[in-house]
Amino acid sequence: RQLCVFQVRDGKPEVVHAGDMDFASALDLYGRYSSRTAALQALHELADTHVLCLAALGLEKLPPGRACFRAMLNRCQGVCCGRESPAEHAYRLQVALENLRIVTWPYAGAIALQERCDDLQQLHVVHNWCYLGSATTLTQARKLAKVAAGFDADGYKILCRPLLTGQVPIVQL
Repeated sequence: RQLCVFQVRDGKPEVVHAGDMDFASALDLYGRYSSRTAALQALHELADTHVLCLAALGLEKLPPGRACFRAMLNRCQGVCCGRESPAEHAYRLQVALENLRIVTWPYAGAIALQERCDDLQQLHVVHNWCYLGSATTLTQARKLAKVAAGFDADGYKILCRPLLTGQVPIVQL
């Protein structure tokens, strides 16, 4: 079990594992799933919701030019048999995935989130959506910033909104 996401290549979403690429800096990644099985289940649900073709998504094998079973049930718009162009299907897939897009780390390096209460100050050091620790001085924070940081799904989930909306003071390290 390893964190997975989708990356669209040649119009088909592929499951990519965290060990194979840096999720914090790679472009056009979608979703966060605990396993390949969970990712494929989510893709099936996306296909159901957005009337996408399982064969075009790479989830089913079909002889070329033959309609899939879902097309006969009007649960696929027919990219598999020529009723819809591959470009239209790819566009609809992109629209379906957009809400799942992973935002790349928006800073050149590590940052510190400033937290102040009365005369106490804490600097919470974050890099690539990964929490590295807390410090009370900028010097300590800069030392923490040198620790290697990979993508952290929980950190991403917690930090994405406050960082991107400017809800918290940020210090570049």
